[in-house]
Amino acid sequence: MANDPQSDQEKKAAALASLRYIEDGFVVGLGTGTTAAHLLPALAERVKAGLNIRGIPTSVHTQAMASQLGIPLTTLEECPQIDVTIDGADEVDPQLNLIKGGGGALLREKITASASRQLVIIADASKRQPFLGKFPLPVEVIPFAQTLLRRRIEALGATVKLRLDAAGKAFVTDEHHHILDCHFGKIGDPPALARTLEAMPGVVEHGLFIGMAWRAIFGGPDGVQELVRSGKQNVL
Repeated sequence: MANDPQSDQEKKAAALASLRYIEDGFVVGLGTGTTAAHLLPALAERVKAGLNIRGIPTSVHTQAMASQLGIPLTTLEECPQIDVTIDGADEVDPQLNLIKGGGGALLREKITASASRQLVIIADASKRQPFLGKFPLPVEVIPFAQTLLRRRIEALGATVKLRLDAAGKAFVTDEHHHILDCHFGKIGDPPALARTLEAMPGVVEHGLFIGMAWRAIFGGPDGVQELVRSGKQNVL
């Protein structure tokens, strides 16, 4: 599907606005997906101009792109504490709970977010929603358990589909798992659903990010807006 030019411009505006939260000497978590991809070229320009940072990529794809652009990289083994991670999201609710994983990197994204002092989300205006669930929730599972888990998640009321790649085969994550895309509709209690999924043997991770985001920056037709954890909204 072709990119929507308006959405693309909004993502780029949000990515550029997020650069203010990257300081000299920082270890930076580098997100995955279409929005985060706008961040890397802009960050690379800052690095070329003298900004001293080290990045920790959340996917093989981001690692390759960052390396090609000349962004210095490190690992969680070397730097277990990340100063700020900048990443995209598929949905953001008013409490800054998220659905992530549309790009297939939710496991590494959540690990990176958990090691970060601050998680800054960048997105176009369409990702801001009054509740979570319009976007299918990705659930990363081990292949051995996927049929069993599909039935168990369907029993919770979701429509579940195995994610396929461009060749029509099961999509394989960087950690060699599969993804079930689970359409719940409106998720009334995201923390409760998160706990239910976490209790299922064979579920590696899910795309509900509860209480992890520090702020979200949305590009929109009226400019860039910022939502912080307190619920306060700022116009940048």
